[in-house]
Amino acid sequence: MSSEHVERRLAAILAADVAGSCRLIGIDEEGTLAQLKALRKTLFDPKIAEHHGRVVKNTGDGALVEFASPVDAVRCADEIQRGLAEQNTSVPQDKRIEFRIGIHVGDIIIGDDDIFGDGVNIAARLETLAEPGGILVSGTAYDYVRNKIKVGFDDIGAHTLKNIAEPVHAYRVSGTPTLAVTAARAATDKPSVAVLPFDNMSGGEEQQYFGDGISDDIITELSRFRQLRVVARNSSFQFRGPNVDVGRVSRELGIQYVLEGSVRRLGNRIRITAQLIDASTGHHVWADRFDRPLEELFEVQDQVVRTIVGTLVGRLQADRADRAKRKPPSSLVAYECVLRGDALPVFDAASEAEARRLFQRAIELDPEYAKSYALLAFALCREWFVDLSGSDAALDQALTLAKRAVELDDGQETCLAALGWVHMHRHSYDLAVHHYTRALALNPNNPTVLANLGDLYVHLGEPAKGMDYLKEAKVVDPFFAPKWYWLLVGRAYFVTHQYDEAIVAFARFPSTRVWGPAYLAACYALTGNIDRSNHHAAEVLRLMPEFSISRYVSKEPFRLSSDRKHLTDALRKAGLPE
Repeated sequence: MSSEHVERRLAAILAADVAGSCRLIGIDEEGTLAQLKALRKTLFDPKIAEHHGRVVKNTGDGALVEFASPVDAVRCADEIQRGLAEQNTSVPQDKRIEFRIGIHVGDIIIGDDDIFGDGVNIAARLETLAEPGGILVSGTAYDYVRNKIKVGFDDIGAHTLKNIAEPVHAYRVSGTPTLAVTAARAATDKPSVAVLPFDNMSGGEEQQYFGDGISDDIITELSRFRQLRVVARNSSFQFRGPNVDVGRVSRELGIQYVLEGSVRRLGNRIRITAQLIDASTGHHVWADRFDRPLEELFEVQDQVVRTIVGTLVGRLQADRADRAKRKPPSSLVAYECVLRGDALPVFDAASEAEARRLFQRAIELDPEYAKSYALLAFALCREWFVDLSGSDAALDQALTLAKRAVELDDGQETCLAALGWVHMHRHSYDLAVHHYTRALALNPNNPTVLANLGDLYVHLGEPAKGMDYLKEAKVVDPFFAPKWYWLLVGRAYFVTHQYDEAIVAFARFPSTRVWGPAYLAACYALTGNIDRSNHHAAEVLRLMPEFSISRYVSKEPFRLSSDRKHLTDALRKAGLPE
């Protein structure tokens, strides 16, 4: 047995390497080596010295660095990546030098001014997994730094690393600018938004925490909407202050919209403002102010966040749909077809036909685009709903499309809601509840999901619960008022025998289809206003001469026979044909 002493110590190891170095050297050997030498002198070595690191060795395109503190190692890596990203803003994509960095905390062996052991090997292996411009840390390093450094971490799970016996859990440092910093944005990208920290207009650390908390919660809730790209907190929170240049935010984060706001305490009330800005033009897309009592601070925060998120998503989608409308149809791609189709009014024959055409075109352009299947399923279900011919072909096709949407993406609430909606009309009530419950769990801030879930409970014979969801849709987005929403509200009032309220709601539903006039005829008949009932009954027969009560009521998927009888008796009292 050898008696030679082996020096060991616990250390944080940082392994860095240049992504694609062989390609860069192949393009311009002398220029690339000169850039690397300059970066080492002006950025890499000064940051290491600033954070008390020791360069163990330099390779031609990388380095191995030892730190006594993992906090210093992660801070150093983060500042190096940010500094390099800043320098790369004016460099062509194919000529950028970008580091990948891996960090691990472990036992190392010291010898001949070098370091060895699994601690070194794990850091080096993590570096190879990192994205260009990115940082990966091991689970061991994460445990040391997670509450001590102002960066975010994304858990990417356990990885099997070459020549390492056990899988290593890894975390990606989020918020560090990578290739996306100056990435060109295609016109067909999803709407992208950065939420800046809300300004504290009152002074005091508590109010600053409250403003940051609102911004943080908005980011979390916006991220539930799969149709948006939301910048991570640690990227958007770099832009703090009352005079932020939204153009710079757009350029550096590669986004189209910026949400900014402020928090001010006024006696026993708190005022929160929010405004959405189109960064490409500097124009305001939407702005609002929220005044709330201060007694229940966190309840206020929850209410305001939900309202801002629901309203913001609606305004984003409306703005994008307006842009798509201005493009010639020949230039539309799948995403914009869906935008245009989804913005068209429902229960209008011409608009519905155009929407179906656009959704079908989106499927042809991108057969893997789940949302186009879901929206076409909704459209075909509506087509079946207003067709009293007795054919179920459209409903059967809607079921096939909705199932395909969920197969393609069961993590998007619109797909699950479409399948739930079709199941409701097929009287598969348990399946409808199952899929709508999953949709709501994925995104409780989607007003369309909330409204349709409310309609489901009305049809299930639970109108009070249904009305709660219908009202919640308007709480989440006060601007939410599509024409079809009033049909759902009117039906809920009708089922609960609140005919005057039902009349007000149905009057806001388009009169071009029989559903509004038929319910109005029924409501007026039950309130004894025979003249108005006769007027709307005549309108029903004008719109659909072949109308019959039995076919009409069969399309309403009421689970309770008492609800079906209620509607049948009311339509009969209005004098409509059996």
